[in-house]
Amino acid sequence: MGNGTVRPGDRTGAQITASSGLDEAAAGLGTEIVRFTRLIAAWKQRAKNDATAADRVLLARLVVGGDRRATDLAADAFLDLSTVSRQVRSLVERELVARRPDPEDRRGSLLTATDAGRAAFEHYRRQRDAELAALLECWPAQDRADLIRLMSRLNDDLVEHQHARLSPGGDQGAAVKQGDIHA
Repeated sequence: MGNGTVRPGDRTGAQITASSGLDEAAAGLGTEIVRFTRLIAAWKQRAKNDATAADRVLLARLVVGGDRRATDLAADAFLDLSTVSRQVRSLVERELVARRPDPEDRRGSLLTATDAGRAAFEHYRRQRDAELAALLECWPAQDRADLIRLMSRLNDDLVEHQHARLSPGGDQGAAVKQGDIHA
């Protein structure tokens, strides 16, 4: 089973019930998060035909979060600045992102999504939403609502937990805000 393949029967998290202890629930959640992460990575790999994952992530940060400097964009996206710089250069060349002088510091520049960049972002979002709608089509409405509610709660708790862990050390909280941007 090497190379990250997930078989349909790999469902250890499905054995957790309401009577399971906290340690069992944590282990089950951990297993399912790892499985989910691997499945999302495989999904992203298949979706690379029309744009890189970095295109989607960076455009989402600019469209939803607003204009920002490359350093802030890198922190928000949890990416290395050199990676973001290369990707931004490509986005600028394709006229999906524009640079303009930072009014607070003329030595730097702000990045902004262009109209074409916003359209590309909306295309990626519609494509993602259509694929998820097809996936959830056979789920009962209550299960869909419960999934969204619980995923939102998990994300909120992860952001809060990360913020609490990183805040005393200083400025690392900026990267945690990435969890607050809904795209």
